[in-house]
Amino acid sequence: MSFELVLHRILDGCRGGIGVALMGNDGIPIEQVISETADASAPEDIGAAGVEFGRILDEIRKAADALGGGGLQETQVTLAHFSLVLRVVDEDNFLVLVLTPEANLGKARYLARRHLAELRELL
Repeated sequence: MSFELVLHRILDGCRGGIGVALMGNDGIPIEQVISETADASAPEDIGAAGVEFGRILDEIRKAADALGGGGLQETQVTLAHFSLVLRVVDEDNFLVLVLTPEANLGKARYLARRHLAELRELL
């Protein structure tokens, strides 16, 4: 099994998926998959979106520590043209899913959680 195969399972399993990337916390994309049906409103590079919004993850982690809320699991950003789901895989890596506004967000979140163990085994 490969990172690409697992990412394809996540992306292909949810309606409205534009792309998905496995990112290191250092901002380096490990692997990314982009849907063949992605339109012009989608970001061209999912990894770049991961880098930019990965910085927000760092701030959320700091806030969670300050509040004693425990470790960050997942966060979501909804924009006019697409949504992002950022899911922590382990202490050094996270998953970023980019979805159309019409996407099934719940299913995308479920699939990201469901495939965490496979991603962790590959890391």
